[in-house]
Amino acid sequence: MRSHPLLNRAAQAGVRLGIERVRDLLTHLGSPQDAVPSVHVGGTNGKGSVGSMIAACQSAADKRVGLFTSPHLQEVNERIRVAGQPLPDAELTELLEEIHADATRWAAEHCPELPEGQPLTYFELLTVAGFVAFARNKLDLSVVEVGLGGRLDATNVMTPQVSVITTVALDHQDRLGPDLGSIAGEKAGIIQPGVPVVVGRLPQEALRVIRLTALERGAPLHVLGEDFHPSGSHGDFVVGWADGGISEVTVGLAGAHQLDNAAVAIRALSLLPPLLRVPDGAIREGMAQVRHAGRLEWLGERVLVDGAHNPAGATALAAALDAMDWDQPRTLLLGASDDKDVRAIASILAPQFGRILTTHCAHDRARKAGELAQDLVDLDIPVMPAGPIEEALPLALSEPGLVVVAGSLFTVGAARDLLG
Repeated sequence: MRSHPLLNRAAQAGVRLGIERVRDLLTHLGSPQDAVPSVHVGGTNGKGSVGSMIAACQSAADKRVGLFTSPHLQEVNERIRVAGQPLPDAELTELLEEIHADATRWAAEHCPELPEGQPLTYFELLTVAGFVAFARNKLDLSVVEVGLGGRLDATNVMTPQVSVITTVALDHQDRLGPDLGSIAGEKAGIIQPGVPVVVGRLPQEALRVIRLTALERGAPLHVLGEDFHPSGSHGDFVVGWADGGISEVTVGLAGAHQLDNAAVAIRALSLLPPLLRVPDGAIREGMAQVRHAGRLEWLGERVLVDGAHNPAGATALAAALDAMDWDQPRTLLLGASDDKDVRAIASILAPQFGRILTTHCAHDRARKAGELAQDLVDLDIPVMPAGPIEEALPLALSEPGLVVVAGSLFTVGAARDLLG
């Protein structure tokens, strides 16, 4: 399903940060967010990979797992997965219509100030649908990815078994704050009293905020590099902590940054209650088999796509490209949303490429190719606007060498559409 009339209508409500409306509605619906044990995954980058890793390891142990992620690449159904499969169109349609009707009645009584016919935003509607779908499917575990920030995100209405904060970097400063400390404060909002929290490799400015929040809420804190330690390579990965660990793990997702993500996922798995923990064999199987579309993903022999959409993501992509054995020319096909620091992204990636082609997809937040090119005119490599992705991708492929599509998950999704 590409979209749905109810989602299109909900999108007109824009973004409404805050959780009280969603919490009240979910209480009205029987609190489905509390029906399934959960892991809550936040962070600037890496949360999708960590969530996919946790779900894959649980699935390898024959657990029925729900996975809620955002945004989607091609089909909206990707956001709500049950036992590894996106919800079928018919089931998702029925769920959206049911929730919209319930929410409309609820809003008329409890929130009359909301616009008529738009009781929920796009993200809120899908979040509630995810919780209801997971509850009805009687899953063993749900893995829920934060949409934006954490403290005021619609997903922050549950009490998980484990909370995860993967990374903290500059992104969405207009909503989350101008510096790392402010952004960390928003991410730390998912830390719940007494619930263990696992954090990745964080700048000290961010770690101080998260450490203080965990202390105030009595949440046991497990910090990568302090309380658990990764070592080795993709083919022979080891994670250890004071009273345990695992070795001989193969990490199936490419990129050095995925080793940190794997360590965070494994430590989170180890902190689940005994009935939800999985044996080492399932962790090895899940980590080897996990896939995460749109992240260092090859689409054929010459096209590599990656959802890097902020400076931290661009840095990880640049490191992966620098380590790659590829001696032919490289073209960056760059598309970005209108709220991104495209200049910072391009400046980080430029040394890895011989030219940049700017592009845009059909998404309403996509910045036009010509505007992107204007922002990059004084880079040290050629920059050329190449029009919409339907024209830009064939143009990029008309020259020999590697084509890397990056800058926006929406652009990556459009490339996946075009290449089948």
